[in-house]
Amino acid sequence: MDHDQGDLGAVPGNGKDMSGGLPGLERKFARFGQAIEVEGGTEISGYASLFGDADQGGDVVEAGAYAASLKAVAAAGRSIKMLWQHDPAQPIGVWDEVREDARGLWVRGRILSSVAKGREAAALIAAGAIDGLSIGYRTLRASKNTKGQRLLSELELWEVSLVTFPMLPSARVGAKGDSAPLGDVLREMAAAFDGARAELARGTSRG
Repeated sequence: MDHDQGDLGAVPGNGKDMSGGLPGLERKFARFGQAIEVEGGTEISGYASLFGDADQGGDVVEAGAYAASLKAVAAAGRSIKMLWQHDPAQPIGVWDEVREDARGLWVRGRILSSVAKGREAAALIAAGAIDGLSIGYRTLRASKNTKGQRLLSELELWEVSLVTFPMLPSARVGAKGDSAPLGDVLREMAAAFDGARAELARGTSRG
C-alpha cells in the first residue's frame, strides 16, 4: 500500500491536497493483486487499506482506525463514494459494503457501465492500465513511533477511488524534506496519463 497524492495540484506524497477536489484529503493506494479482485470488469472486492503495513510515506494504519468513521457514515444514512481519480464530480459506481476486519479495510462494489467514466474504468482495468484503488481520508488522530513512522489511529474516510497509477516511487512525505521536484512530478504524471489513454485507445480499436 502506497501513500498517494495524485492530483496535478499537489506533490505526490506530501500529505496535503491542494487541488480543487476535496480539500485537505490524504490518500493511500492499494494495488490490484494485493488482495483486490475484479470480476467481469465491473465487480470489485478486496482490501483498500491494510493494517500494520508501512507505506512509502512511512505511515502505518492501525487496526480500528476506520471504525468510528464508518459508524458515523452509517448513522447518517450516507455511503462511502466510489470516485474516478478522486474527482468528486465523477462518481463511477457504488460500494455495497465497506467494513473493517482484522486485516484491514475491506470493500465490495460495482462499477456502473451506464456511466461513461465507469465504462472507461472497466476498459482501463481490462487493458491493465489501472493499478488499483486509492482511499481519500482525513487524519483525526496520529502519533509517531520510535522509527519515525506516523501511526494513524483514527481516520475519517470519505471515498475510495479507482486510479490509473499510484504514488511515484521517488515521492515521500513532504515534511521529511525529500519530495520530488514539482516539475519532475508533473512530467511523470503527464506521461502516465498519456500511456493510460493510449492503452484505452488500443483496447477500443481492437473491439
